[in-house]
Amino acid sequence: MTRRARHRETHLVNRIGWLRAAVLGANDGIVSTASLVVGVAAASSGRGDVLLAGLAGLVAGAMSMAAGEYVSVSSQADTEKADLARERTELATMPDAELEELAGIYVERGVDPELAREVACQMMDRDALAAHARDELGITPSMAARPVQAAFTSAATFSAGAALPLLAAAASPEGAILPTVTVATLVSLAILGALGARTGGAGLVKPALRVTFWGAAALALTAGVGALVGQTGL
Repeated sequence: MTRRARHRETHLVNRIGWLRAAVLGANDGIVSTASLVVGVAAASSGRGDVLLAGLAGLVAGAMSMAAGEYVSVSSQADTEKADLARERTELATMPDAELEELAGIYVERGVDPELAREVACQMMDRDALAAHARDELGITPSMAARPVQAAFTSAATFSAGAALPLLAAAASPEGAILPTVTVATLVSLAILGALGARTGGAGLVKPALRVTFWGAAALALTAGVGALVGQTGL
Protein backbone atom coordinates (compact mmCIF):
# COMPACT_ATOMS: atom_id res chain seq x y z
CA MET A 1 0.00 0.00 0.00
CA THR A 2 1.50 3.29 -1.10
CA ARG A 3 1.69 6.19 1.28
CA ARG A 4 -0.56 9.05 0.30
CA ALA A 5 1.37 12.18 -0.66
CA ARG A 6 1.04 14.97 1.88
CA HIS A 7 -0.87 17.96 0.57
CA ARG A 8 1.08 21.18 1.11
CA GLU A 9 -0.33 24.66 0.77
CA THR A 10 1.35 28.04 0.91
CA HIS A 11 -1.04 30.74 2.02
CA LEU A 12 -0.22 34.31 1.05
CA VAL A 13 -1.94 35.71 4.14
CA ASN A 14 1.27 34.93 6.03
CA ARG A 15 2.89 37.77 4.14
CA ILE A 16 0.47 40.45 5.27
CA GLY A 17 2.51 41.63 8.24
CA TRP A 18 5.64 42.64 6.36
CA LEU A 19 4.00 43.23 2.98
CA ARG A 20 1.76 46.00 4.29
CA ALA A 21 4.69 47.84 5.87
CA ALA A 22 6.87 47.35 2.79
CA VAL A 23 4.31 48.61 0.28
CA LEU A 24 3.32 51.52 2.51
CA GLY A 25 6.93 52.54 3.07
CA ALA A 26 7.97 52.34 -0.58
CA ASN A 27 4.84 54.10 -1.81
CA ASP A 28 5.18 56.88 0.72
CA GLY A 29 8.88 57.25 -0.08
CA ILE A 30 8.26 57.62 -3.80
CA VAL A 31 5.24 59.90 -3.56
CA SER A 32 6.38 62.23 -0.78
CA THR A 33 9.93 62.68 -2.04
CA ALA A 34 8.90 63.01 -5.68
CA SER A 35 6.25 65.54 -4.73
CA LEU A 36 8.82 67.52 -2.76
CA VAL A 37 11.28 67.43 -5.64
CA VAL A 38 8.64 68.40 -8.21
CA GLY A 39 7.32 71.21 -6.02
CA VAL A 40 10.77 72.71 -5.51
CA ALA A 41 11.64 72.26 -9.20
CA ALA A 42 8.38 73.94 -10.24
CA ALA A 43 9.40 76.97 -8.16
CA SER A 44 12.33 77.39 -10.59
CA SER A 45 14.94 76.34 -8.03
CA GLY A 46 18.32 75.02 -9.13
CA ARG A 47 19.38 71.38 -9.10
CA GLY A 48 21.25 71.81 -5.82
CA ASP A 49 18.19 73.09 -4.00
CA VAL A 50 16.05 70.33 -5.50
CA LEU A 51 18.45 67.56 -4.44
CA LEU A 52 18.93 69.05 -0.98
CA ALA A 53 15.18 69.23 -0.42
CA GLY A 54 14.75 65.68 -1.68
CA LEU A 55 17.53 64.32 0.52
CA ALA A 56 16.12 66.07 3.56
CA GLY A 57 12.73 64.61 2.76
CA LEU A 58 14.24 61.12 2.47
CA VAL A 59 15.93 61.26 5.86
CA ALA A 60 13.03 62.90 7.66
CA GLY A 61 10.48 60.63 6.04
CA ALA A 62 12.36 57.43 6.81
CA MET A 63 12.66 58.36 10.48
CA SER A 64 9.01 59.41 10.60
CA MET A 65 7.88 56.14 9.02
CA ALA A 66 9.99 54.08 11.41
CA ALA A 67 8.74 55.95 14.46
CA GLY A 68 5.13 55.90 13.31
CA GLU A 69 5.13 52.19 12.51
CA TYR A 70 6.88 51.33 15.76
CA VAL A 71 4.44 53.33 17.87
CA SER A 72 1.30 52.09 16.10
CA VAL A 73 2.34 48.43 15.95
CA SER A 74 3.56 48.60 19.57
CA SER A 75 0.07 49.71 20.56
CA GLN A 76 -1.34 46.69 18.76
CA ALA A 77 1.19 44.43 20.49
CA ASP A 78 0.29 45.90 23.90
CA THR A 79 -3.37 45.20 23.24
CA GLU A 80 -2.61 41.63 22.21
CA LYS A 81 -0.51 41.06 25.35
CA ALA A 82 -3.28 42.47 27.56
CA ASP A 83 -5.88 40.23 25.93
CA LEU A 84 -3.65 37.17 26.31
CA ALA A 85 -2.97 37.98 29.96
CA ARG A 86 -6.71 38.31 30.62
CA GLU A 87 -7.36 35.04 28.82
CA ARG A 88 -4.63 33.30 30.81
CA THR A 89 -6.25 34.43 34.05
CA GLU A 90 -9.69 33.28 32.95
CA LEU A 91 -8.33 29.88 31.95
CA ALA A 92 -6.79 29.50 35.40
CA THR A 93 -9.86 30.63 37.33
CA MET A 94 -12.76 29.55 35.09
CA PRO A 95 -11.61 26.58 32.99
CA ASP A 96 -15.10 25.10 32.60
CA ALA A 97 -16.58 28.37 31.38
CA GLU A 98 -13.70 28.81 28.95
CA LEU A 99 -14.26 25.28 27.65
CA GLU A 100 -17.91 26.00 26.98
CA GLU A 101 -16.99 29.29 25.35
CA LEU A 102 -14.57 27.59 22.97
CA ALA A 103 -17.09 24.86 22.18
CA GLY A 104 -19.68 27.55 21.48
CA ILE A 105 -17.35 29.17 18.96
CA TYR A 106 -17.05 25.89 17.08
CA VAL A 107 -20.82 25.41 17.17
CA GLU A 108 -21.30 28.86 15.63
CA ARG A 109 -18.98 27.76 12.82
CA GLY A 110 -21.20 24.81 12.04
CA VAL A 111 -19.80 21.98 14.16
CA ASP A 112 -22.20 19.59 15.93
CA PRO A 113 -22.47 20.53 19.65
CA GLU A 114 -21.19 17.20 20.95
CA LEU A 115 -18.32 17.14 18.49
CA ALA A 116 -17.59 20.80 19.19
CA ARG A 117 -17.20 20.09 22.89
CA GLU A 118 -14.96 17.11 22.17
CA VAL A 119 -12.79 19.19 19.88
CA ALA A 120 -12.64 22.00 22.43
CA CYS A 121 -11.52 19.53 25.11
CA GLN A 122 -8.77 18.18 22.90
CA MET A 123 -7.60 21.65 21.87
CA MET A 124 -7.47 22.86 25.46
CA ASP A 125 -5.65 19.73 26.59
CA ARG A 126 -2.98 20.43 24.01
CA ASP A 127 -2.60 24.22 24.47
CA ALA A 128 -5.56 26.05 25.98
CA LEU A 129 -4.13 29.54 25.62
CA ALA A 130 -3.13 29.04 21.98
CA ALA A 131 -6.59 27.67 21.17
CA HIS A 132 -8.38 30.64 22.71
CA ALA A 133 -5.90 33.12 21.24
CA ARG A 134 -6.53 31.78 17.76
CA ASP A 135 -10.25 30.98 17.82
CA GLU A 136 -11.56 33.54 20.31
CA LEU A 137 -9.19 36.50 19.93
CA GLY A 138 -8.01 35.98 16.36
CA ILE A 139 -4.33 36.18 17.34
CA THR A 140 -2.06 33.89 15.33
CA PRO A 141 1.74 33.83 14.97
CA SER A 142 1.59 35.00 11.34
CA MET A 143 -0.65 37.96 12.21
CA ALA A 144 0.96 38.95 15.51
CA ALA A 145 2.24 42.50 15.88
CA ARG A 146 6.02 42.91 15.41
CA PRO A 147 6.93 46.56 16.07
CA VAL A 148 10.67 46.35 15.35
CA GLN A 149 10.15 44.44 12.11
CA ALA A 150 7.51 46.92 10.97
CA ALA A 151 9.72 49.91 11.84
CA PHE A 152 12.78 48.65 10.01
CA THR A 153 10.77 47.47 7.01
CA SER A 154 9.00 50.82 6.65
CA ALA A 155 12.21 52.85 7.04
CA ALA A 156 14.15 50.69 4.58
CA THR A 157 11.45 50.60 1.92
CA PHE A 158 10.75 54.33 2.34
CA SER A 159 14.42 55.07 1.74
CA ALA A 160 14.51 52.79 -1.30
CA GLY A 161 11.40 54.40 -2.73
CA ALA A 162 12.61 57.93 -2.01
CA ALA A 163 15.92 57.23 -3.73
CA LEU A 164 14.17 56.72 -7.09
CA PRO A 165 12.98 60.32 -7.68
CA LEU A 166 16.26 61.62 -6.25
CA LEU A 167 18.25 59.58 -8.76
CA ALA A 168 15.96 60.73 -11.55
CA ALA A 169 16.49 64.37 -10.54
CA ALA A 170 20.26 63.93 -10.35
CA ALA A 171 20.44 62.24 -13.77
CA SER A 172 18.09 64.60 -15.63
CA PRO A 173 19.22 67.69 -17.55
CA GLU A 174 19.04 70.94 -15.59
CA GLY A 175 15.90 72.20 -17.33
CA ALA A 176 14.08 68.88 -17.44
CA ILE A 177 13.99 67.87 -13.78
CA LEU A 178 10.23 68.26 -13.43
CA PRO A 179 9.11 66.09 -16.40
CA THR A 180 11.86 63.52 -15.82
CA VAL A 181 10.99 63.03 -12.17
CA THR A 182 7.28 62.95 -12.96
CA VAL A 183 7.63 60.20 -15.57
CA ALA A 184 10.08 58.18 -13.44
CA THR A 185 7.77 58.47 -10.43
CA LEU A 186 4.64 57.34 -12.23
CA VAL A 187 6.45 54.38 -13.80
CA SER A 188 7.93 53.43 -10.40
CA LEU A 189 4.52 53.63 -8.74
CA ALA A 190 2.92 51.45 -11.40
CA ILE A 191 5.67 48.85 -10.95
CA LEU A 192 5.36 49.02 -7.16
CA GLY A 193 1.60 48.53 -7.30
CA ALA A 194 2.00 45.54 -9.61
CA LEU A 195 4.76 43.99 -7.48
CA GLY A 196 2.76 44.43 -4.28
CA ALA A 197 -0.27 42.86 -5.88
CA ARG A 198 1.80 40.02 -7.31
CA THR A 199 3.40 39.29 -3.94
CA GLY A 200 -0.01 39.28 -2.28
CA GLY A 201 -1.54 37.07 -4.96
CA ALA A 202 -3.95 39.72 -6.29
CA GLY A 203 -4.58 41.03 -9.80
CA LEU A 204 -2.02 43.47 -11.21
CA VAL A 205 -3.94 46.12 -13.11
CA LYS A 206 -6.20 47.70 -10.47
CA PRO A 207 -3.53 48.04 -7.75
CA ALA A 208 -1.09 49.55 -10.25
CA LEU A 209 -3.67 52.06 -11.51
CA ARG A 210 -4.77 52.92 -7.97
CA VAL A 211 -1.25 53.71 -6.78
CA THR A 212 -0.39 55.62 -9.95
CA PHE A 213 -3.55 57.75 -9.78
CA TRP A 214 -2.89 58.99 -6.26
CA GLY A 215 0.75 59.58 -7.04
CA ALA A 216 -0.18 61.66 -10.09
CA ALA A 217 -2.62 63.67 -7.99
CA ALA A 218 0.07 64.40 -5.39
CA LEU A 219 2.57 65.45 -8.05
CA ALA A 220 0.08 67.73 -9.78
CA LEU A 221 -0.89 69.44 -6.54
CA THR A 222 2.66 70.06 -5.34
CA ALA A 223 3.79 71.19 -8.79
CA GLY A 224 0.94 73.70 -8.79
CA VAL A 225 1.88 75.00 -5.37
CA GLY A 226 5.56 75.24 -6.35
CA ALA A 227 4.76 77.12 -9.54
CA LEU A 228 2.52 79.54 -7.64
CA VAL A 229 5.20 80.19 -5.05
CA GLY A 230 7.80 80.68 -7.76
CA GLN A 231 5.65 83.25 -9.55
CA THR A 232 4.84 85.26 -6.44
CA GLY A 233 8.42 85.14 -5.18
CA LEU A 234 7.45 84.02 -1.66
